[in-house]
Amino acid sequence: MLEHIRYNDRLEYRVNYAQSLIEKTKNFQELRDGFQDTSLLEKHEELIRLILADLFPTGLTNNEIKAASIPLSNITFNYTERFTSILKDAGKDFEIELRNINDDEFYVFCCCLILQAYFKRDIRSTIPFYYDIPNKQGIMKHYKITVNADFTEIYPTEKAKIPSDEVLDMLLENLDDFKLWKKYFPSKSWILKGFSIVSLVDCTSEVALSDLKSSMIKIDPENLSPDENLVEIFKSYFDVAELNFGLMLFNKKDQRLEKLPIYENVFTNHILDFWINTFDEETRKNTFNNLNNNPKPIVISSVDNLDHEIKSQPSFNILKRNGINSFMVIPIMKDNELLAIMEFTSPIANSFNGLKLKKMEFFTDMILFSLNRFSFEKNYQIEAIIQREYTTIHDSVVWKFRNEAEKYFNASLAKKIYTLKQISFKNLTPLFGFSDIRSSSEKRYNLMLEDLNQQIDCLHGIFSLLESDSEKYLLALDIFENELNNEIKADSEQRFQRLLREEIHPFLQAKLEIKSSSEVKAKIKDYFTQVFTQNDLFYGNRKSLDDSITLVNRKLADLLDEGQVKAQQIFPHYYERFKSDGVEHNLYTGQNIAPELHYHSKVVHKLRYWQLKTICNMEQEFQSFKKDLPINLDIASLIFVYNEKLDIRFRMDEKRFDVDGAFNSYYEIIKKRLDKAHVKDSNDRITCPGKITIVYFGMENQREYLEYINKLQKKGVLQNDTEFLKVEDLQGITGLLALRVSIAQA
Repeated sequence: MLEHIRYNDRLEYRVNYAQSLIEKTKNFQELRDGFQDTSLLEKHEELIRLILADLFPTGLTNNEIKAASIPLSNITFNYTERFTSILKDAGKDFEIELRNINDDEFYVFCCCLILQAYFKRDIRSTIPFYYDIPNKQGIMKHYKITVNADFTEIYPTEKAKIPSDEVLDMLLENLDDFKLWKKYFPSKSWILKGFSIVSLVDCTSEVALSDLKSSMIKIDPENLSPDENLVEIFKSYFDVAELNFGLMLFNKKDQRLEKLPIYENVFTNHILDFWINTFDEETRKNTFNNLNNNPKPIVISSVDNLDHEIKSQPSFNILKRNGINSFMVIPIMKDNELLAIMEFTSPIANSFNGLKLKKMEFFTDMILFSLNRFSFEKNYQIEAIIQREYTTIHDSVVWKFRNEAEKYFNASLAKKIYTLKQISFKNLTPLFGFSDIRSSSEKRYNLMLEDLNQQIDCLHGIFSLLESDSEKYLLALDIFENELNNEIKADSEQRFQRLLREEIHPFLQAKLEIKSSSEVKAKIKDYFTQVFTQNDLFYGNRKSLDDSITLVNRKLADLLDEGQVKAQQIFPHYYERFKSDGVEHNLYTGQNIAPELHYHSKVVHKLRYWQLKTICNMEQEFQSFKKDLPINLDIASLIFVYNEKLDIRFRMDEKRFDVDGAFNSYYEIIKKRLDKAHVKDSNDRITCPGKITIVYFGMENQREYLEYINKLQKKGVLQNDTEFLKVEDLQGITGLLALRVSIAQA
């Protein structure tokens, strides 16, 4: 460059200037020939500054953000004054590095430079490079990098491969295939010589705006979690060092603001919190109506400049108490209706003004998009919860409902009438089983008697302390006690309940309000602590039973559902279970459930073995937690084997599947009558606690299940005490056989 000025410049002072610098570099051959020792950059700092003076005009040193750089490295030198000041404000521990680019991406970028400089390929790099540098206030500033590579050259070493044009085309089609690029451009096979000029342009607002848009677009339906960098991005965008951001959705139906749970620990809603917690309902509704009619943002640069009248209001105290000296409150509207409200607050006066509000226009549409998408995902997941928890449309069959719904939807778009068709599946093999809590009705009856007798005894104790007005109640209690324990009637409990509600309890409440002895009041208070308010009866023993049954049902159902995950891998099938006094389940499998998969007879055998193994596991687990139940319970398990094919149909009135047709109803009749069935010519039930019973027709099923039982006996799951039973003739049902075998202790 200096040689060019020396021999070609027409201005004499420029020629003399170049001649002088050339003379100064005569003794420093490394400055002419090049060097790799980066310590020489500091050693010759002043001389390098003089040599590069034409590229770094002194008049622009406080304006331009510029430095010389060793190409494709983080080593920079010869900074302008403005660049030096920026790095000084960032702190001595700050290290400058490129933003959001990994080593592999940078390697390919370097290869592209070789294609552009050496192979003369017309490549316009679309990857913008940025430096992220914090300023003195801690606000992250973003600078776009432009590079002048006029003072560099690239050439190959002996290790270099010179790819053909076809290979270069292939590489450019596979920019993400890092291994492919390294194959044709091995490490250390090309040399880049010279230096480059790096210029920075402050693009903080543009980058922050891009980050804001990315953050708001990025919603993961499976994990609705917040972007915790959102506040930091706002700080950069508005150039406010201390900033808090808050946002609440407006519930149109209830006319109130609602927090977004996922942002509870990220957003700070000082002003909006005050609105929802302080204003009465009428004031809130008037405020929201005013916002709907006049959705004008509120911008206060400095709260100290507010009128004296405003400073006397409670809302001003909220501002001072939270150290808010500048703020913006911005309603977000959609179709002229209030959708949400945002707030920006800062303890630094004059942080916000009309110009900052103007910057909101650039991403208001993106906020609307983000809130709409969040609302969509929220509703979608709510629907999924309803589908999972409250309906019986199982995943294995939902495809058929979706197909029918899509036809209906497409017809509605075309303004055509479409009648939804009946959803049914034909030629399915059923599997049925239950784990029933034994004698639960009898236990509930006996515990009911215990509760009521305890209540009568407690009332006897109270009335015996009262001197008057108690004789008629004592007589009534004696009558009910005799009735409960000798000749209980269908309405005995209801009549006792009515006596308590209408006469005894009002009488006792009155005794608490007038002067009575402390002993009487203590007994009455103790009595009412034991009364179940919903029915005015003692319920302690029955509640223990209900709690025990709930625990058993939940545990057994969870085990069954957990096992279902593996069972679906055998072949997709429709599955449903019900909890009452125990857990029962139905499975239906067949080609129609999954038409695209290959279905064969072994599917049924695998599912039957899975069912037997799973129920054995449920029995063993029950034995392990049985001792922790409030009330001692036993369960008895049964599997019913049915070979005939069935059809099932979705009943719109009950929103559930049921067997279809009169012939198929025979299967349901058998299921209902097996629960209380006995062994033929015996008073013993076919089900027995600690054992599993398998009911079937014919010797083919017997052989099949003996094989399964044998496998589980070898694994130590079942004991070697298999019983061969005949089931008593049920109404319209004869010829049923059963196998019964004991569960081994876990």
